[in-house]
Amino acid sequence: MTSSLPAVLVIDEDRIRASIIEAGLREAGHEQVTLIHTMSGIARRIAEINPDVIIIDLGNPDRDMLENMFQLSRAVKRPVAMFVDSADRLSIQSAVEAGVSAYVVDGLRRERVKPILDMAVSRFEAYSRLVRELEEARGELEKRKLIERAKRILMKSRGLSEEDAYALLRKTAMNQNCKIADIAQSLVTAAGLLDPDVKP
Repeated sequence: MTSSLPAVLVIDEDRIRASIIEAGLREAGHEQVTLIHTMSGIARRIAEINPDVIIIDLGNPDRDMLENMFQLSRAVKRPVAMFVDSADRLSIQSAVEAGVSAYVVDGLRRERVKPILDMAVSRFEAYSRLVRELEEARGELEKRKLIERAKRILMKSRGLSEEDAYALLRKTAMNQNCKIADIAQSLVTAAGLLDPDVKP
């Protein structure tokens, strides 16, 4: 029977430290644990393994290594917990901006691995939900702006009131079985082709 717990990829060049993380995960019931001990080709290996969660232990990384790992964290789009032995304010800020779900300083102990992993997953889910809601809000705002521009075009070109312009957009959308925003986009695009002063 396959474990319902997430598959975890542990990236650590230090085999002893990696074994501490693995032991903490195994004790917590994680069966799908993969260890990688080299950073070479790491993005490709992550794509091949396709883990649910990634734990990266860096020990005392230099600035270049940290930046590489932060870029990796941005790209993988899944929970990332990162262990380091020490950190300054800039590296912590960079970790947060990179979307690292848990940035743990001097906290690598076997009994802490599972709680930190759970926290990373929870934070990632909360962060992803916020990003999704923000993107939806931005999308709705762009649609409203588009419809407003389409209404202004109709009001100007056909002498309609704002209410009638919107009614015409809505009726056209219903007749063509599509969204008002799609009709508005088509109208704005067509108006831009006919009149260079109208921005598409």
